[in-house]
Amino acid sequence: MEQNTNEQMQTSMNPTNPLAQFYRQPKIYIKLPSQGRFYPNGSLDVSSNQEYPVYAMTAKDELMFKTPDALLSGQSTVEIIKSCIPAIKDPWQMPTIDIDFCLMAIRVATYGSDMEINAICPKCGDNNPYLINLTDWMGKFGTFQYQDTVNVDPLSVQIRPYSYKEMTKTALKSLQQQKLVNLASNEEMSDEEKLEKFSDGFVKLTALTVEVIADCIVKIETPDGLTTNKDQIKDFINNCSAEVFDKISKHVQDIKSQIELPPQHVKCTGCENEYNVPVAMDQSNFFVARS
Repeated sequence: MEQNTNEQMQTSMNPTNPLAQFYRQPKIYIKLPSQGRFYPNGSLDVSSNQEYPVYAMTAKDELMFKTPDALLSGQSTVEIIKSCIPAIKDPWQMPTIDIDFCLMAIRVATYGSDMEINAICPKCGDNNPYLINLTDWMGKFGTFQYQDTVNVDPLSVQIRPYSYKEMTKTALKSLQQQKLVNLASNEEMSDEEKLEKFSDGFVKLTALTVEVIADCIVKIETPDGLTTNKDQIKDFINNCSAEVFDKISKHVQDIKSQIELPPQHVKCTGCENEYNVPVAMDQSNFFVARS
């Protein structure tokens, strides 16, 4: 009797919300480009069939993309992915090869497959609207494979994608250093001060570029063995030939280009001039308007 009374009290304290049946339901299901690789334990609720539900954004989610500070820090992206793809428990830890794809899936779930872009014809100056089918583009990821090995004879270099947290931190550092370089154009500074600011900013940007590549490397195999020591790897990247560095860097950039929206080939409705339109994943614009 006492147990039944306790259960009744618990039910009365936490009544079932009669509106729960009208909550959001998954709109689409996706397979991650990473195939679930590179997620630390606990950051992804792994699916047995590798399919993950995607929900449409709430009004609160949409407002997050209108908050400049949250956009810059990456917090808005993290909160929206947690809301719309709940299987990703810690978006800060997700590999960057999944970020744009997941944001695209959220946009499709919220607004539909078509996204409108506007472009000014370089020939006649007309402003033309064009539609991009995001679902078609997402389908191309079915055959995507992350190539994690770069062979630089006689070395074999294993790399990994950045986590979103690492990418955001690096982007903020790059922005700060770029501001230092831009200070060199300040007319109020003397030529000596401009040169000093430019040189300092340029050196730090170059060091950051090297650091980004070094941090992507998991291990390096040599004919005599292998190393996973991060300090040794950074020391190697700082002292290897430009040819070796460029080969590793190109491999990283090639992977990045595979997961970006390609330029769209369009025709001007006014003069019929054909040209390519770059499509940027600028989140502040990507989610603000319905097509």
